[in-house]
Amino acid sequence: MNKNIDVLIIGAGQAGLAIGYYLSKSNQSFILIDAAGRVSDVWRNRYDSLVLFSPRRYSSLPGLPLAGDSDGFPTKDEFADYMEAYGIHFSLPFHLNTKVEKLKQAYGSFEAITSKGRYSAKSVVIATGPFQKPFIPQLKGSSSTFQLHSSDYRGPYQLAEGPALIVGGGNSGAQIALELAESRQVYLSAGHEMVFIPRVLLKRSIFWWLEVTGLAKAADGSRRAKLLKKTEPVIGTELKLLIESGKVIVKERAVAFQDQEVVFKDGSKIAVDNIIWATGFYFDYSWIDIPGVLDSQGKTVHQRAISPVEGIYFLGLPWLSRVGSAQINGINYDAKNIFEDLEKRNSEN
Repeated sequence: MNKNIDVLIIGAGQAGLAIGYYLSKSNQSFILIDAAGRVSDVWRNRYDSLVLFSPRRYSSLPGLPLAGDSDGFPTKDEFADYMEAYGIHFSLPFHLNTKVEKLKQAYGSFEAITSKGRYSAKSVVIATGPFQKPFIPQLKGSSSTFQLHSSDYRGPYQLAEGPALIVGGGNSGAQIALELAESRQVYLSAGHEMVFIPRVLLKRSIFWWLEVTGLAKAADGSRRAKLLKKTEPVIGTELKLLIESGKVIVKERAVAFQDQEVVFKDGSKIAVDNIIWATGFYFDYSWIDIPGVLDSQGKTVHQRAISPVEGIYFLGLPWLSRVGSAQINGINYDAKNIFEDLEKRNSEN
């Protein structure tokens, strides 16, 4: 298969769909490719009890509201089904089961070598998202304790009996700890002080408050952005109550294994039967073979989502331009800016 198009969108998650929506209203030809076999498989494959932090009114992509109670919180499967319906509604052209093996420049355009053939495009939007490769710290020592990354966690039924340690104090770790505390002793290892904010304050979603205070629009590099970057708040206060009651015990950063025990920064040790690594992900752009797109450390180079290499764009990553760049309700801002640049570039060529 060899395809020649105006815009190639790599990634068919919420970011890819958002830019696809805008391109569906233009005369530019485009295709969304994704390694998954179904739109939004990333969401379907997350843990069973996952509910989005943002209510439906703040969980919609441009052009099509998410159906249901606008102040209610959608489940991950509901949102996955919405994304699939979104693609159908706007007749977005998907090529699934298509993994990009290399992206390079060729004869004034870009060429993507994939598992299903070659794609040639004038422009490329890289919308592969922040959840690329699971990160698990390398601790000294070894342990035969049952372990898995949060991306592989589905529910308590996967775990062995006995206490569990969650490593990571972000939102995923907090939600998993909350679920596991119903059936076992839970420890949570956090490398920083955990900050909790309520989902709803004075009958308004926290996302409403972030919007009216302007924090949701904090631009990267601003004073407010520097403050927000210091720590990721945990949305919801349920876990805080469990910590205060002693049902979940917070530990310092995990630093080593000693036989069956986990050793923490303060020298304390505990024996657990399960460890869940809620330690996030790292970016893997090793498939990009275009000078100037990445820096010497393999990180993206861009100015408000636009690469210095003309025709390359990034979408759906944290802090591309503002605090909400990687959030469902914040993707639209960057997608619209990218689309406007694509249209400008198309009119000039």
